[in-house]
Amino acid sequence: MSEAPSRPLRKDAARNRELLVQAAREVFAERGLEASLDDVAHRAGLGIGTAYRHFPNKYELAKAIFAQAVDEIVALAERAVAMDDPWEGIVCFLEGTAQAQSADRGLREVLLGVHDDERVAQVNERLSGPLRDLVKRAKRTGSLRKDAEATDLGIAVMMLCLVADITGDVAPQLWRRYLPMLLDGLRPGGKLPVPPIGEDDLRAAMTSHKQRLLRVGQHRPE
Repeated sequence: MSEAPSRPLRKDAARNRELLVQAAREVFAERGLEASLDDVAHRAGLGIGTAYRHFPNKYELAKAIFAQAVDEIVALAERAVAMDDPWEGIVCFLEGTAQAQSADRGLREVLLGVHDDERVAQVNERLSGPLRDLVKRAKRTGSLRKDAEATDLGIAVMMLCLVADITGDVAPQLWRRYLPMLLDGLRPGGKLPVPPIGEDDLRAAMTSHKQRLLRVGQHRPE
């Protein structure tokens, strides 16, 4: 027998799902994916059984949320490439991406591959083309230093997010102090002392860093 077509969610079930998604946005933004599905259910005012009926685990819930956030960052990169002034495109991308990640711990973890290597590989693949185009355009206009590469933009975002990660509780906007410093460093100037990291090497370094963090967490005393 063929399977019966799936029926739309009842109004109360659809409402509960929306409550869970909204609560997860708030909880994961505050605490990252160390938060549990129980935490999300509590924020939503629902029982844990209701949460599990909609999402088998917190990672499935996170995928539903962060897929849209990743789409927005990719769209930001594409808009930056389309801007008339490529330097303004670089500023727009760095500021917009840093702002999104500094305000959302869970998004930072997803983009850094802390929980899902496959997801971060997909994000990098989608971003690499627009960022390469942005760098080429900016070099042609002379607004970007000749030895800059697309990976430098990714590293700049990570640096700003690290500032937000460390100081976010006491100075949530401190990363904005360092954005102009990084932008000044991307302007044409003297030769840099070491070459940029390649895209494959950067991905490997991020994976290695994640594994070190996981080992530290496993050996942390109770």
